Amino acid sequence: MAYDYIVVGAGSAGCALAARLSEDAALQVLLLEAGPADSNPYIHLPVGFYRMTAGPLTWGLKTAPQRHALGREIAYAQAKVLGGGGSINAQVFTRGCPQDYDAWERAFGCAGWSFKDVLPHFIRAEDNDMLAGAWHGVGGPLGVSTPCADALTRAFVQSCQQMGMPYNADFNGPSQAGAGAYQTTVRGARRCSAATGYLRPARGRANLRVRTGVQIQRIVIEKGRAIGVEMIVAGRPVVLRAEREVLLTSGAIGSPRLMLLSGLGPADELRAAGVAVVADLPEVGRNLHDHFGIDVVYELSGSHGFDKYAKAHWKAWAGIEYAMFKKGPVASNIVEGGAFWYADRAAATPDLQFHFLVGVGVEEGVPKIGSGSGVTLNSYALRPRSRGRVTLRSADPRDLPIVDPNFLADPYDLGTSVEGVRQSREIMAQSAFAKYLRQEHFPGGGVRTRTDLEQYARQYGRTSYHPVGTCRMGGDAQSVVDPQLRVRGICGLRICDSSIMPRLVSSNTNAPSIMIGEKAAELVRGRAAPRSLAAAAMQGESALTL
Repeated sequence: MAYDYIVVGAGSAGCALAARLSEDAALQVLLLEAGPADSNPYIHLPVGFYRMTAGPLTWGLKTAPQRHALGREIAYAQAKVLGGGGSINAQVFTRGCPQDYDAWERAFGCAGWSFKDVLPHFIRAEDNDMLAGAWHGVGGPLGVSTPCADALTRAFVQSCQQMGMPYNADFNGPSQAGAGAYQTTVRGARRCSAATGYLRPARGRANLRVRTGVQIQRIVIEKGRAIGVEMIVAGRPVVLRAEREVLLTSGAIGSPRLMLLSGLGPADELRAAGVAVVADLPEVGRNLHDHFGIDVVYELSGSHGFDKYAKAHWKAWAGIEYAMFKKGPVASNIVEGGAFWYADRAAATPDLQFHFLVGVGVEEGVPKIGSGSGVTLNSYALRPRSRGRVTLRSADPRDLPIVDPNFLADPYDLGTSVEGVRQSREIMAQSAFAKYLRQEHFPGGGVRTRTDLEQYARQYGRTSYHPVGTCRMGGDAQSVVDPQLRVRGICGLRICDSSIMPRLVSSNTNAPSIMIGEKAAELVRGRAAPRSLAAAAMQGESALTL
């Protein structure tokens, strides 16, 4: 069967894009996903995040040896499941600063991607359970809520204020700076991924087909036009045809990988890998960058956190509390609070982000505590300058790509990371939280000097699961896609996911990825989203004061 549009990759952007396109009953839309359906029950419990950063719902990637991080091969979790990263992440909902998007337009020539242009798409996506007005949406597909933070998270936010940060009730409002509770992609005490919020209501449409467990080998190009995709069925290649466009939404690792397998990329690299060159696109796979997170782990003086629920009777109570009242630890995403602050006080916007986790050993690579009673504070530089790449290991589609984020290659990233660790310690030393602590468990008192901290960052820093940029959007001829998301030199092919970001946003990337899916639907269909009050005000069309 031929389809109008084939969407390759059912992650956050792909689900949003396919659902929006299928609103037009005249269009036939096919959404393809390499992973399974999102049927694992842990996906839908907010606390289930702690089971998701490794295992069968990921690709099992590791980085290439990191030259500036002691040669380590760092676990690099990328989702392989319907809903993508939104089905396995910590459900933190942040957009980044308006200045991030303004720079896309101003510095990279991405016309139509300034903050006033993308804000209507953020708002259209959102169904906030408490906030509304100029900066937030109500009634959109994506459930967003503000949790009732636990006692330790409240103490963390107070400690940030004691350190000198303001309280911030809305990181997605006019100002990002300060400490507070994160908004989360949770609705009715259940995770609301794009698969849940967008795709599930759309699955009943006759013009939308969703296929999981489908591994695409290549995009089929004929006479300079993408005409479909090739998959293997019963050992034989089968081509699925797209009458209008192929829309690539496989993420910052998957999208460049499929481009390269299809002969679209740097010609010399393709030939070296044994792939026939279809189009020489030198920047495919380049410009990879990510947030490099560093964790500080503290042991608590008693069972102040969720650790008590490891005992059988408390575990049973947690289940009852969730089933009856939709409350308690099962309803928590574990990362309830955080902060945005400055390593460089001269920076126009915060350059550090903090995540406070009510627990230890939640994510792969973070140490546990013998007693199980502890908390973790993670920090990272928001605008890293190091750049890496994604390349093919071979021409065999079964081989995973080589992923080299090139962490800490730029001295700025190392310096800002060290300042993040220093501020983490300062936060946790404040009286509001110090009363709960027994000791700093990791790295411990032996790590004090700047040299010590630099070594600690190199030895224990890790991905924050925010890779972007590998199919860069721009107004220049060298960019992989133009501001309409069309691949340069190839007709009928667009890339519509986080890989198109010319520069990483100053926050988590799930909400921006969904925004990209929303805007991509507008670009594909040629239908503009309604402007928000805030966007109108930025154009001087409203008296609203921001």
